[in-house]
Amino acid sequence: MEYGILGLIILIADIYAIYQVFTSGASGLSKILWVLGIIIFPVVGFIVWLIAGPRGDKVRV
Repeated sequence: MEYGILGLIILIADIYAIYQVFTSGASGLSKILWVLGIIIFPVVGFIVWLIAGPRGDKVRV
C-alpha cells in the first residue's frame, strides 16, 4: 500500500514538472529533452528538473 501512495506522489510530481516544462520559455528541443528525461527517469528526472530545469517566462540576466 505504501508503494502505491509513493508511486502516486511521484506520478503527480512528474505531471507537474512536465506541465511546467511545456509552459516554460525554453526552446522546443530543450522541452522535448526535459520531458524525455522526466519520463525515462521519473524520480531522478524530477529532482534534476527542480534544480536545473527551465523556469517560467522569467527573464534571466
